[in-house]
Order: sequence, then C-alpha cells, then structure tokens
Amino acid sequence: MSRIMPGRTSQLAFDFAWDAHLSLEDFRTGANGEVLEAIRALCAGSSAASVYLFGGRGLGKTHLLQGACRLASEQGQTVAYLPLRRAVAWPVQAAEGLERMDLVAVDDAQALRGHRAWQEALFHLYNRLREQGGRLLLAGELRPAELGLELADLVSRLQWGLTLRLQELDDADKAALLSRRAAGRGLELSEELGAYLLAHYRRDMPGLFALLDRLDAASLAEQRRLTVPFVKQVLGDGREGWSGPL
Repeated sequence: MSRIMPGRTSQLAFDFAWDAHLSLEDFRTGANGEVLEAIRALCAGSSAASVYLFGGRGLGKTHLLQGACRLASEQGQTVAYLPLRRAVAWPVQAAEGLERMDLVAVDDAQALRGHRAWQEALFHLYNRLREQGGRLLLAGELRPAELGLELADLVSRLQWGLTLRLQELDDADKAALLSRRAAGRGLELSEELGAYLLAHYRRDMPGLFALLDRLDAASLAEQRRLTVPFVKQVLGDGREGWSGPL
C-alpha cells in the first residue's frame, strides 16, 4: 500500500492507501471483460495513459480501482489511491507529489462537482502525470461531460483517454458472487435461496452483501442453516415485509 506526504503540507499525512484484500481476480467479470482488459493494459503501461470508468452505484468501480492498485503494486510500481469523496475535504495541496507515482487511481469523480479548487488540482495532476509518463485510472457515476464540472478544461482532459461503461451483472453472476461471498464466511447459499433473495430483496450487490451480513449474524446467533423459511423469518417475506433499508 502507499502513503504520500505532500511537499507543502509536511505536517500532515494524507492517506492514499487502498484495501489490499481486493483484487481484479476476485471481480466477477460478467459483461465487463473489456473493462478488465483495459485496466490490466493500463497497469502494464501498454495502453492509453488514462482510463475512465463510469456507471451507477454498486457496480464495483471502487473494487476495480483498488484491485488495479494492488496489481500495479505487485508489479513493483508506485501507486496512490485518491478517494475524492473524502479528499475534497482535504487541502488541495494533498495532490502535490502524486505525479511521481506510476499509477494514480481517482475514485468518485462525481464528488468534484462544486469543488472548483479540486477540479483545478486534478487538472494539473493530469498534466503533470502525462509529462512524467504516469498513468491515471478514474471512476465516476457519470460520463465526464455529465458530471456538472465547472472547469471545462478538466472535462476535456478526462475525455482524452479511454472511457468505458461498467455493465450490471446478470442474475446468474450476482447469485454466483453472493454464493462465493457466503462460502468465504463458511455459509452455504443454495441456488434456490440465491434466486429467492434476488427475486424478493435488493438486487444491487452492496444491498445483497448487506443482506448476507444480516443473515450471517442471525445464522450464527441461532445456530441455523440458511434456508428460505429462515430468511423469511429474519428479513420478512419480501420487500413489503422487510423492515430494512431499500
């Protein structure tokens, strides 16, 4: 993992670390084979200098960015992960020095809206990275032109590289991913139960993982296997009977 100490704010340490447990191999590809290929090529330095991923919440953008950080780091590269949702509250000087990295992964581009100073900081970082041969991997919920950014020059820069849309997993891939997650916790998630969860509760992966967390805790507390009747008992019978968030 990587931590950078910005030059002009040496009294502060800004955390550019990523979750080392996330990897590209653990990402359920589905219809996103082109996205995985582009990320691996970017990490290897054999593609365009920047890749921008976009798509709604819960599609795995953060997983992909942090998995790319892990891959590049394992290849001996210097890497930083910049989570803009948090970083826009930092002084913009936090971005200084990041151009020395081989790869910078910038998450939550939509968080830049209304933060002109950070838009300018990212614009200059983009230019400095290109000058020094570094690469940039970015992700946001919308295309660059749809982010509502005040700095047109930054929108232009974000569109220079490869722009790819993340596709939602189909039900079979969602069920397989949920089953693998359950197995990692020592739980058995039957095909019937996976289909039931997808038919009656939240269908986005963060929501499904939250359901699994709740079921895991209930299963442990009551020493029960995961079955459809037990799930109904814990969560309620479908959306109308479930008191959890939708």
